[in-house]
Amino acid sequence: MEKSRIERLNELAKKAKISSLSEAELAERDELRKEYIAAFKANLKATLDNTVIVDKDGNRRSLRKDN
Repeated sequence: MEKSRIERLNELAKKAKISSLSEAELAERDELRKEYIAAFKANLKATLDNTVIVDKDGNRRSLRKDN
């Protein structure tokens, strides 16, 4: 997700705490939230797919989910 879109999401969140948002702003905030959550999940999945656990015997096991 682009930095400018995250900044816009933060702007809308701050504005919502101070005053109410218009219908257009609410829709924009919801769309930005969905995009942010999707990007977060994809990033977390990529991190976990590249994580390896090594047990005390030195055996390596990937956290990658096999399909």
